[in-house]
Amino acid sequence: MTRAPFASDPDRLRGRRIAETEYSFRSPFQRDRDRIIHASAFRRLKHKTQVFVEHEGDNYRTRLTHSIEVAQVARTIAGALGLDTDLTEAVALAHDLGHTPFGHTGEDALAEMMAPYGGFDHNAQTIRIVTRLEKHYAQFDGLNLTWESLEGIAKHNGPVTGPLPWALQACQAEMDLELDTHASAEAQVAALSDDIAYNNHDLHDGLRAGLFTDEEICALPLVGGAYAEVDATYPGLDGNRRRHEALRRVFGAMVGDVIATSQARLDSAAPEDVAAIRHLDHQVIAFSDRMTADIQDIRRFLFTRMYRAPSVMIIREEVTQVVKDLFAHWMAHPFEMPARWHDEIHSCQRNDTALARLVSDYVAGMTDRFALKEHDRLFG
Repeated sequence: MTRAPFASDPDRLRGRRIAETEYSFRSPFQRDRDRIIHASAFRRLKHKTQVFVEHEGDNYRTRLTHSIEVAQVARTIAGALGLDTDLTEAVALAHDLGHTPFGHTGEDALAEMMAPYGGFDHNAQTIRIVTRLEKHYAQFDGLNLTWESLEGIAKHNGPVTGPLPWALQACQAEMDLELDTHASAEAQVAALSDDIAYNNHDLHDGLRAGLFTDEEICALPLVGGAYAEVDATYPGLDGNRRRHEALRRVFGAMVGDVIATSQARLDSAAPEDVAAIRHLDHQVIAFSDRMTADIQDIRRFLFTRMYRAPSVMIIREEVTQVVKDLFAHWMAHPFEMPARWHDEIHSCQRNDTALARLVSDYVAGMTDRFALKEHDRLFG
């Protein structure tokens, strides 16, 4: 693959927090990706909700399967645009490490409980995990990722403006991730790949859950066109194959649109290097206007028919209470947390904010099933 001049270059690394000798047989970005895959927080994603609570069914997506799907899409797009596929994959695999149990519902509940103590944000929590909370290496806390990977994780949704989340402040003080600029093209690819993956697999999971029908989503222009193409090419195809064939065409249309649109934007901007990408006044990785409108139609449909479906809302209310109960309990009884947290609890010295941040680290790291198990143990 020919590397584009604006691609991130592992031979021009901006360093790690703790200096390390790099390998000749693995690039620094490959090492970052591999450390993420081997992280405890990454393994826990297999029991964390995407939309449905993890134990509701074996065929629904979890945060782990979602992250793998995002990485697959991101690597494809990055390769087509001449970007560094290893950095793109590392950011894609790491982007949800900071998610709480029960997905965005759990995040909303924890953010409410943390409001008096600086708030909670899952993107900033991801940075906290990869710089501090993973404790496996002899030389350092965290994963000691490259500046480029940390920047991509912090800024993959765009420049970070306004008050800085507390979980990001320590990393910014040490590494200066240039938060007011855009991220590399690789990180921008990871962000749009997230959109592609969840819009497609949430349609699939919603159909499997019976929240809506194939006929209903055919009213969405992009989706209806895909079903019509399948029906014309494979008349009489059984329902499951018909659905799969149609949704893979939706998937492919989104990927193709990002590649074509982004290539045109890159050709127009003609950035000389990755620094030029960061200092443009716009994102270079993007959907076309037509595709953006089609995706907005899908999002609106999913919001009303899936994310706010009555059966889903019942579970949302229950798990919201679980997170709030657990947080309140350990704030009142911190030494009931596992012994490995006790030294840090002692160091809080009656500092409620410091204690709350430790408790939020513990609760945020839980899987769905462990949070439910602990809630049952403590509250019956």
